[in-house]
Amino acid sequence: MSASQTPPAAAVTGDDDPTLLVKIFGKDRPGITAGLFDTLAAYAVDVIDIEQVVTRGRITLCALVTAPSVQGVAEGELRATVHSWAESLHLQAEIISGRGDNRPRGTGRSHVTVLGHPLTAESTAAIAARITGTGGNIDRIFRLAKYPVTAVEFAVSGTETEALRTALATEAAARGVDVAVVAAGLQRRAQRLIVMDVDSTLIQDEVIELFAAHAGCEAEVAEVTARAMRGELDFEQSLHARVALLAGLDESVVDKVRAEVRLTPGARTLIRTLKQLGYQVGVVSGGFTQVTDDLRERLGLDFASANTLEVVDGRLTGRVTGEIVDRAGKARLLRRFAAEAGVPLAQTVAIGDGANDLDMLNAAGLGIAFNAKPIVRQAAHTAVNVPFLDAVLYLLGVTREEVEAANTHDHE
Repeated sequence: MSASQTPPAAAVTGDDDPTLLVKIFGKDRPGITAGLFDTLAAYAVDVIDIEQVVTRGRITLCALVTAPSVQGVAEGELRATVHSWAESLHLQAEIISGRGDNRPRGTGRSHVTVLGHPLTAESTAAIAARITGTGGNIDRIFRLAKYPVTAVEFAVSGTETEALRTALATEAAARGVDVAVVAAGLQRRAQRLIVMDVDSTLIQDEVIELFAAHAGCEAEVAEVTARAMRGELDFEQSLHARVALLAGLDESVVDKVRAEVRLTPGARTLIRTLKQLGYQVGVVSGGFTQVTDDLRERLGLDFASANTLEVVDGRLTGRVTGEIVDRAGKARLLRRFAAEAGVPLAQTVAIGDGANDLDMLNAAGLGIAFNAKPIVRQAAHTAVNVPFLDAVLYLLGVTREEVEAANTHDHE
């Protein structure tokens, strides 16, 4: 088509123009959708909207079309033909006359993702009621995943994202489900950098406790670690105190600790899928580069930063070298990684579990508390409390089918 040519104008349905809502129900099989529209084509109707869903082998197909435009053809003839076609396939048909298109969606649009393990009818009712209570309307619901958790997404309009997030956070905590609320729009799909904490997030362990076990002071270090993660101790002071207990360990312990590290279930699936989607992935840790550098190589991470244990003459000195990665440091590194990746900070995702992750979670476009301490769950944008790290993908709108298509291995 040349620049001087213009395409034919699309049909525009006014609010007062007669329309028909055609609904088909029954056992799903190939060819139903094509068959319906082939039947309607004889009456020269225009398609305004289509919705189709298949649940446990049962189809619900809805088509909003203009009234028949064939001269001399009455609406009753169309109705009779559609009903006859449906009966021939042992389907049910319902045709409702009306005027115009769907009513416009309200301003303020959000995606509400609900994760349940299991997802009960009671909790679903409570979440839906809260959405309505904020002035929101549920425009569409669909399932993202059925295992290892049930994940469903509500498309909501008519209320602001922040107000909806606040209202649903309280309900989610009371019902024992995870709820994430993010603004609708292109930005959701454009989040192209994810930065994770390592200890108790990417991996199941606290790395310093693995080192401490080899030094015979695991219980003492674990207590200090727990207090620091709850925000009861200054992280840098606690780090120096714990590392001092490792003085004298042979450098060979690093290989032993690397072998002992256990990835969180779903970690590999999460990273593989993100990479397939074009995301860049990084980690920041209050632990040690001796472990994070190994994880970066094993998992194909784009960024990794942590503290470094000092080694002299083949033994740990009980000190760390370089810039300390603490609470403020993690947020600083998130910004640095985003700048290097060319990703606006508003389009980043951060995941963590401890108090020293809070600045990073708040700085990111979406901060996710993963099986986190109460202080972190309360401050983050959303929380995931199931033990599968790849559940984070559902908060990004990725379905389980898409996850499986991007991965050739079973769920970990």
